[in-house]
Amino acid sequence: MKRLFLLEDDLSLINGLAFAVKKQGYEIEIARTTLEADTLWEDGKYDLVILDVSLPDGSGFDFCKKIRQTSKVPVMFLTAADEETDIIMGLDIGGDDYITKPFKLAVFLSRINALLRRSENFSAAVTELNSGGINIQLLKGEVYKGGSQVELTASEYKLLCLFMENPDQILSSEQILGRLWDCSESYIDNNSLTVYIRRLRTKIEDNPGEPKRIVTVRGMGYKWNTAD
Repeated sequence: MKRLFLLEDDLSLINGLAFAVKKQGYEIEIARTTLEADTLWEDGKYDLVILDVSLPDGSGFDFCKKIRQTSKVPVMFLTAADEETDIIMGLDIGGDDYITKPFKLAVFLSRINALLRRSENFSAAVTELNSGGINIQLLKGEVYKGGSQVELTASEYKLLCLFMENPDQILSSEQILGRLWDCSESYIDNNSLTVYIRRLRTKIEDNPGEPKRIVTVRGMGYKWNTAD
């Protein structure tokens, strides 16, 4: 049985989400403060973590950073804020999805089911990707170029994995946005994606101004080029 971890301080929301999640056949552990969450996180193993961003004694963003020090468990943020900068921050520090309050329960359940399926597929997949001098250690979440480790944000890492898992395949901006982030693509738009790709190129390309790996296919999208 899948175990979910919820960090949320709104008691009425806790009751509704807990009832719905248990009805889906999942177990759920609940913390209302980051102090409670610290204890539960150390004592348990979870398949999905759901974090409220604004808490009485801290931030869901900070707790996500702590999780990412030791775990790749899927993380979903719950928040009343829908600012693009907040959403990008959440994704960059390791979040996998982002849902804005108020939300429909059916949409919430659909999101967590999608994250759990994605996590299962990832666990069953290969553990290493190699192409064009770039090596990704999937279980460790580490990237190497020519034997030297490359530091990437969570979003840059996801983007690189997507490209290398689909070599020589043109991916449209809409496909990339939809496959990388389950949150509404209206928040992470084409301009934001362009920024991510430019930042990623500066880290993995020999000459970012003339990229050979992440190439732009005019009018269609981007692709990971395996040819030298």
